[in-house]
Amino acid sequence: MPTPLRQFARDRAGRRCEYCHFSEANLPLWPFHLDHIVAKQHGGSDDASNVAWSCHRCNLRKGTNLSAVDPDTGQVVRLFHPRTDDWRDHFKASAGRITGLTETGRATAWLFEMNTDDRVYLRRVLKGTFE
Repeated sequence: MPTPLRQFARDRAGRRCEYCHFSEANLPLWPFHLDHIVAKQHGGSDDASNVAWSCHRCNLRKGTNLSAVDPDTGQVVRLFHPRTDDWRDHFKASAGRITGLTETGRATAWLFEMNTDDRVYLRRVLKGTFE
């Protein structure tokens, strides 16, 4: 991926994962990646409107998925899209946990395993810098 696009996406995201909102500054040992929101194999492009800055764990869990199952309803729904969705419409951060407020938020948080014990603990430790 061209370096200028990587730097643009990184700066646009404020050096935070656009999915779980962990900051690069707080995770120096976790590599961050340029994620194709819609994977190239599904017709996605390298355009700035189709890339997101993502921590390693969110990128790994997302893979090429475009949808996931909402754990509350069992319905297959689209994943959160950082270019077209507002994070605050779909998620709420509280006490170290990220709660999905919509079917998209719940499905994304579930698929990305945003609330594993280690991630919740780290958010609680970093409370002043996360929320």
